[in-house]
Amino acid sequence: MKTIRSILGVSLLAILVFSGTYCKKEAEKSRLTVYLTDAPAEYDAVNIEVVGIEVKASSDPGEGGWTTMPMPVSPVIYNLLEFTNGMETLLSTFELPAGKVSQLRLILGENNSIVVNGISSALPLEVPSGSESGLKFNIHADLVGGVEYKLWIDFDCLRSVVVNGAGDYILKPVLRTFTEATSGAIKGVVSPLAANATVQATDGLGGILGAIPDPVTGEFLIRGVPPGTWSVLIDGNNGYVDQTISSVTVTLGEVADVGSIALIQ
Repeated sequence: MKTIRSILGVSLLAILVFSGTYCKKEAEKSRLTVYLTDAPAEYDAVNIEVVGIEVKASSDPGEGGWTTMPMPVSPVIYNLLEFTNGMETLLSTFELPAGKVSQLRLILGENNSIVVNGISSALPLEVPSGSESGLKFNIHADLVGGVEYKLWIDFDCLRSVVVNGAGDYILKPVLRTFTEATSGAIKGVVSPLAANATVQATDGLGGILGAIPDPVTGEFLIRGVPPGTWSVLIDGNNGYVDQTISSVTVTLGEVADVGSIALIQ
């Protein structure tokens, strides 16, 4: 039976690897996904050019510590009015070290325009003094290792478009951000190392996630786990008996610690 289970374990392991749900020792990483959304406004279109987005996961009070987040296309022009009433668009998704994220910076270009009553005109960008390098947002979010987070940049179009004394439209961005954890995680420690174990978590609904304990410490982390009740199987090898931990509760934004699991022969 152990031979059959080992074959099945290898097959399941291959599935986990190729499906992207398999991970190994990623306790120090979180995933941050940034979206753009908007509040409604009475225009035909408000087009903004996004050049880049940066995150600051550093306590450096100066201009150090910024990391550029990858974008699918850059620069890119978005019509903000397409993202109202709960609609959104993906700006970037990125793995970064767990810990505090202090700021986010959105870099806009000059290729902005507005359409009013079917007539398009330029929309010059005006930013406050000191924001020439990008629009900064204070976040001060604590990212837990193994947990995935969403962050929205909410562009208030109605308040961001103003008319100057000459009757020209100007873009003076008014934005806010909010975050949300979208998953939890499961961690633990398996011993002895000679068991050469694998870890599989199932939710009874078809969800299967997995990890391999660290070969030196025995620690494992299953990240991106949807909230719910999970069963964690420690699949031992080399003559070690499997062990199952039932009713592991996973909640958003938290890591469920199943503690130390010692397999026996």
